[in-house]
Amino acid sequence: MLVYNSHLIGTNILSVQAGGPIGQISSAIVNPDNLQIIAFRLTGPLIDQRANILDVNSIREYSDYGMVIDDVDELVGPNDVVHIEQILELNFDLLSLKVETKKGTKLGQLIDFTVNSDDFQVQQIIVKRPLVKRLVDPELTISRKEIVEVTDYKIIIKDEEKTLKKRAEQEDFVPNFVNPFRTQGQELSSIDTEKQD
Repeated sequence: MLVYNSHLIGTNILSVQAGGPIGQISSAIVNPDNLQIIAFRLTGPLIDQRANILDVNSIREYSDYGMVIDDVDELVGPNDVVHIEQILELNFDLLSLKVETKKGTKLGQLIDFTVNSDDFQVQQIIVKRPLVKRLVDPELTISRKEIVEVTDYKIIIKDEEKTLKKRAEQEDFVPNFVNPFRTQGQELSSIDTEKQD
């Protein structure tokens, strides 16, 4: 299931041993090398600020109620797990990055992203468009397949035109307006036909 990062923030962390919530997610820690969430920072009255990081490998289940872990002892400190410590030292924040094409066309700023709830890998990025382009298309949804490179400051994708064209092909347009050229009698007869069926 795809989940927006913005929906993950504030998600309850439920402990089997405590029998209820022990805290909430405050932010995601993303590995820039493979665009995967490796851990979450937590807040809450039962969370010790020296051990407030939840490794995604400790999550037993994710549902509408929250994320289930065995115990509060699953939480670690910033220096307790080597691969988490290395990512934290990079000070990488996916949400602050600019997005542009290989040709250097600026597409906007990343404002959200979706992840697969099974492995917490980033699947799509949501880009807020610059002011001029926002009038036509306020946001872009870009698949991870379009991403060429991730740096400290920006995400580079293949090509804006191809991305927009693919997106237009994927969207199913269903008109929801009244046809002004159809007469009143035609509309009524189609309704009567449906009633007879």
